[in-house]
Amino acid sequence: MSAFKAYDFRGVYEKDFTLEDIYRIGFFLPKLLNVDKVLVGRDMRVSTPAIFESLSRGINDAGADVYDMGLTTTPMVYYFTAKHQFDASVMITASHNPKAHNGLKVSTTNALPVGYDTGLGELEKMILETPQPTGKKGRIIQHNVKTEYLDFLKQYSFDISNLRIAMDCSNGMASILVKYIFGDAPIYIYDELDGNFPHHEANPLEQENVEDLKKLVLKEKADIGVIYDGDADRVMFVDEKGSFISPDLMIAVLGHYFIKEKNIQGKVIQDIRTSKSVTEYINKLGREVCIWRVGRAYAALKLREIDGAFGGEFAGHYYFRDFYYSDSALVASQVILHVISEMKKKGITVSQLISEIAVYANSGEINFKVEKKKEAMEAMKTYFMAQETATAFMDFDGYRIEFPEWWFNVRPSNTEPYLRLLMEAQSKELLDKKLEEAKKILAPYL
Repeated sequence: MSAFKAYDFRGVYEKDFTLEDIYRIGFFLPKLLNVDKVLVGRDMRVSTPAIFESLSRGINDAGADVYDMGLTTTPMVYYFTAKHQFDASVMITASHNPKAHNGLKVSTTNALPVGYDTGLGELEKMILETPQPTGKKGRIIQHNVKTEYLDFLKQYSFDISNLRIAMDCSNGMASILVKYIFGDAPIYIYDELDGNFPHHEANPLEQENVEDLKKLVLKEKADIGVIYDGDADRVMFVDEKGSFISPDLMIAVLGHYFIKEKNIQGKVIQDIRTSKSVTEYINKLGREVCIWRVGRAYAALKLREIDGAFGGEFAGHYYFRDFYYSDSALVASQVILHVISEMKKKGITVSQLISEIAVYANSGEINFKVEKKKEAMEAMKTYFMAQETATAFMDFDGYRIEFPEWWFNVRPSNTEPYLRLLMEAQSKELLDKKLEEAKKILAPYL
């Protein structure tokens, strides 16, 4: 089934999956994870109530109880999966995808992600069977934990009253928490829950979705702009000049708090696309960096495995040791705004701080529609490694190949016929030259 992805279950509602599929997932999930209770949270999408009903009915028919959290952010589900020792949880959401989409994010003990290789693949096989209810019927139990969650977030409450903040909630789930955390001081837009996303899609990586925030920052002369995605597991930022900040650079900003201020020990996780600027900046702060695969299904596991301090991704996910090694957009934004507040006291603006971090020319991630992805990747590897000696070679998520003055990452999409390419160099001229060479290599495969 096309809705089973590498990291979760997601697709267009009533096209890629049906309510019957959801019922079967609910029915077989307790068997897959060997549980008699499942924690369930959900977002505000129009299709979510029907999906919750079918999922819960399936879980109950399997004899297991549903602990219903109601409307939540995805990180709330992660946190309480681990905190309240659930061995199975589901967040009903399609995250940043368009309004016609929906899906399920499944976690197990300690909020460990269940991806295709760690259970979803087996679940896909199981739902082809016919459900056979045993006669035992589970219950739906209300599990309201919002107050407890806000109490946890208070440890990251700082005096940031010197900041003027513009904040876009994307009509998504961040709306249920931000005013409890930041109060009325920020200038909010799109802070009402609306599964139709009337103003823009809830994907801050697409720049057209950040345009309103950029304009608001300039109009209000804000120090910084903050934008959340649909389920509030990702957050991104705009500087005081209205320029979008590449999310990977904020890993370095987090280092000012976790390393310089708190002196937390442990390595820092970054994904294979992350700028070399971040690696070098974290090294200067006195910590090693672990470069790993893209996606929570890999990052959360790796951070736990190495007991890392914190980490982040190019796509705006940030992971924290005391958040059960999971990602939280709200924790990230609280900490980052604290760092920005402290910088402002020193007369340093957001754009000045970022310019100290980002010392390389970066292409951003570019998509090429390629059917023969493996052959195209091999062609790039062969060509560039014949030109000069690589200083580093990584092949666990596509290829990241580093050379003395530049590097590139080319990796296949898990769900689409795309190759994703990112390049970085010591100068814009060198970056343009290498990018042009890469396009010529890929041309026969397009």
